Amino acid sequence: MNHDLSFHSARGQVTLVGAGPGDPELLTIKALKAIQAATVLMVDDLVSEPIVALANPAARVVWVGKRGGCKSTPQSFIEKLMITAAQEGERVVRLKGGDPFLFGRGGEEVEHLQAAGVRVSVLNGITAGLAAVTSLNTPLTHRDYAHGVVFVTGHAKPGDTGTDWRALANTARQAKLTLVIYMGVTGAAHIQSELLHGLGADTPVAIIQNASLPQQRHAACLLADLAETIQREGLGSPAVIVVGDVVQGLLAVTEPLMAGAGV
Repeated sequence: MNHDLSFHSARGQVTLVGAGPGDPELLTIKALKAIQAATVLMVDDLVSEPIVALANPAARVVWVGKRGGCKSTPQSFIEKLMITAAQEGERVVRLKGGDPFLFGRGGEEVEHLQAAGVRVSVLNGITAGLAAVTSLNTPLTHRDYAHGVVFVTGHAKPGDTGTDWRALANTARQAKLTLVIYMGVTGAAHIQSELLHGLGADTPVAIIQNASLPQQRHAACLLADLAETIQREGLGSPAVIVVGDVVQGLLAVTEPLMAGAGV
């Protein structure tokens, strides 16, 4: 894929742009240029309004909400909209929260666009799992605590059995891995129960909601208390759950729930 396209001259193409976790200042320079040059923007539900406001006032903005557990625009319809607009000569930006290639269906969209003969490029964005822990001055890897990180979805595709949490827990324990779980709040009780078959009940966990935004909130607890903590503190989507020793320092915070930490 060619990431060096001139956004101000290339017409009849689609650029999948990662809008990051929400803070406009976390956009890449290439993402900003693409947004400003677009004639049509197709915007996901989780993209913040300040980022959309960066678009050219003359651009057409189409909201194509995609959020787990909520009513959303069918994926096939979004793909048809992109293809039609590109074939009409528009500079289309498909604006996605986080990164297009990390639980953003970017791979599916690239396949459909290329099959239709549409030029497509992809610009990465900072994913919520990284932004969330960074806002709390916490790493995802650490020489003493975590030798790697696994990004995993807690929301299975309809008809799919989903993640084998027991196998993942055993691997995480043996290999010293941090688990970053997206879209896992709704199924937190099940995830907790399954992870406890491979990880200790005292494994540190952090739940971060609205990463990088002024309304960011987080709570830290032990794995044994994950579901109860989410319910007690009223945490909800969009949120990421981070499991592993890298977040153990957050357990020392007196108040378990904080607003706007580090942002």
